[in-house]
Amino acid sequence: MMLQIDGHQTEAKPGQSLLELVRHLGLDSNLLSSRPLAAKIAGEVFTLNYIPVRDADSDSDRASMRRAMAASNGQIRLLRYADPAGREAYGRTAQFVLFLALRQLWPNATAKMNCTVGASVYLKVTGDSRFSAEELKRKVGELVAADIPLQRRRVPLKEAIAHFEADGDADKARLLRWRTVDYFDEYSYGDFADYYYGEMMPSTGYLTVWDIKAAKDGFLFVSPDDGNPDCVAPCLDSPNFFSVFEEGERWGELMECETVADLNELTISGGIRELIRVNEALHEKNFSRIADQVCQRGAKAVMLAGPSSSGKTTSAHRLATQLRVHGKKPILMSLDDYYIDRDKIAPGPDGKLDLEHINTLDTALFREDMAGLLRGEEVELPTFNFLTGRREWQGHRLQLQADSVIIVEGLHGLNPAMLPESIDKKLIFRLYVSPLLPLNLDDHNRIPTSYLRLLRRIVRDYETRGASVQHTLSMWDSVRRGERRWIFPYQENADVIFNSSTLYELAVLKKHIYPLLTAVPPEDECYDEVRNIVKILNYIIEADVDDEIPPTSLVREFIGGNSFYRK
Repeated sequence: MMLQIDGHQTEAKPGQSLLELVRHLGLDSNLLSSRPLAAKIAGEVFTLNYIPVRDADSDSDRASMRRAMAASNGQIRLLRYADPAGREAYGRTAQFVLFLALRQLWPNATAKMNCTVGASVYLKVTGDSRFSAEELKRKVGELVAADIPLQRRRVPLKEAIAHFEADGDADKARLLRWRTVDYFDEYSYGDFADYYYGEMMPSTGYLTVWDIKAAKDGFLFVSPDDGNPDCVAPCLDSPNFFSVFEEGERWGELMECETVADLNELTISGGIRELIRVNEALHEKNFSRIADQVCQRGAKAVMLAGPSSSGKTTSAHRLATQLRVHGKKPILMSLDDYYIDRDKIAPGPDGKLDLEHINTLDTALFREDMAGLLRGEEVELPTFNFLTGRREWQGHRLQLQADSVIIVEGLHGLNPAMLPESIDKKLIFRLYVSPLLPLNLDDHNRIPTSYLRLLRRIVRDYETRGASVQHTLSMWDSVRRGERRWIFPYQENADVIFNSSTLYELAVLKKHIYPLLTAVPPEDECYDEVRNIVKILNYIIEADVDDEIPPTSLVREFIGGNSFYRK
């Protein structure tokens, strides 16, 4: 069979893997930045251990493999660390090596994936006081040097559940009972088996750039730098972020909703309704506390920032409501109105406009307006017309009164470049909003914050903007790059980090999003991204409880029915 691998034509013989073909063509590399880690075939991602042409008597071929090869006409694109799917394959391989090392060194310990901070992932380790990050680092190095092949195998579901129960992985066995098919894919080495819901690299030897650092009750695994994958990324100290995430975990424990299996049981029993009520009460209490802090400081402006689909707009409105309880007159402003005219923005190296870049905002005008408002002057504010792509002046004039508080919402709200040096910093309160979801599939598989935000955005874009799943996904990598550059570096600058996640919403969002995702055909370019979303949703029981969600809920910003948007 003739194949085109990254434009190089070659003939694949029966039983020959993609990895063998890549090496035969001279496309392999010792540098992570240029080394192929996986492959994309007609919208699906496959391991380099995949064999395109099977022997006639082979019974291990999967239907999806056959379909992908037929749809691609032999076209194969290699994925490297710069590709999101390549980074994900690298991360899954790191998980396998980490948990294998932990099992070999401390078999009675429990390790749990917790949260991501920058390019680092925090894992909590309990159950063995002998744990040492330094010893773990040494062991991981040994496993990488051993270059263990990583082959996936399919086992009957009952067999997988029995194995995990016998091995002490009750969390994983409990999750698999919610699986809707009678088989389970796993990677194994010796008596250790695990799976991370996606493709991995061909062997442990591909894990060439990493570090392990000691942290409270566990360790940080530090990944390669996105900008320079041949180097380890800087490790950020984020005590405020960790504190908020730990608070979310404590609430999950109190509500007995720490995993997807817990959420499913609450959905089936009807307990999800109480979960909704408590979650919403917690949000209201936190908004009230933030309003107290704003007033105690005597702040005249709140700079509110956060990544895409964090619920910034609803958060601004709910904070405004709480400020009114204090007798304040809140005024909502958006940094979007300070966009520069689209035809005045220089395109990036790829010829496209990078609308996440801070240079797309007229920061000088915003600083001037903010300084004037805080001096008590009357200022005319701009309005950006998204239909024409131009700034307009519509006579919108503003002057602060003694009881006024401005709430400025926008992507770059915490960037120091937005405020002039002359401003008394006590007059500015900085608020960071992000859904730091503490819900795991199981101990070894967390549900990333970015996953929840992507689901929110897909539902919102479809419901309010008529955008397809494919359209939203096509922009997501650019959005994520902008967040890593312009938002995450400043999150620790915030006076308060507000966790805008709710433990119940995945069960609610599934009803709105699942039909959209399953309608995407396998040959679509974004099919693998859709499949990765569906893999998690398949474990979640849908909850038809929209009637329980209040009209001011952050979740309403995405599923509709938000009373703040009614005229």
